[in-house]
Amino acid sequence: MLFDLRRCIGCSSCAVACKSENDVPLGVWRSWVKKTEKGRFPNTREYFLPIVCNNCEKPICVTVCPVNAGIKRPDGIVYIDPHRCIGCRYCMASCPYGVRYIHPVRKIAEKCFWCHHRVDAGLKPACVLACPTGAILFGDRNDPESDIAKAIAKNAVQVIKPEMGTSPHTFYIDLDIGTVEAKKEKEE
Repeated sequence: MLFDLRRCIGCSSCAVACKSENDVPLGVWRSWVKKTEKGRFPNTREYFLPIVCNNCEKPICVTVCPVNAGIKRPDGIVYIDPHRCIGCRYCMASCPYGVRYIHPVRKIAEKCFWCHHRVDAGLKPACVLACPTGAILFGDRNDPESDIAKAIAKNAVQVIKPEMGTSPHTFYIDLDIGTVEAKKEKEE
């Protein structure tokens, strides 16, 4: 998945579409849009950062699950088997990105799984279709003819927390990690 932050307007259509598509209850989110700032006063601007599960190449969450409910598919999508999950929260504690939650009714861990039910049917994830500016791309980045591969080839991309060694599969154009990290340090 690729988010072009130059095009994101912070409307949260992606998060709302995710809630609707996946029957996510009130009070919890599989995806959301974090709002922050870029720049230094007085030259600042609002900055929007969509957050989803990174469906990592090396998902820590899968390795810590005591009942093997965390599964990484051959296509790279990481999901939670709802029939196996016992809601122990080990995956939540191990995720460096904080993108999992306990479903308030089912009492199991859940997260964004890039709408694998839609992907399996040859469709795009709900968030991609809902984005009014086309800021979200999804596809096979190893296919040089795919839109996502072309966008990655033409633009500098970054991932969140590369130092964690999980090799995230969610990429961002215009992320400017230095600005985000400097703001975190200032807040601490």
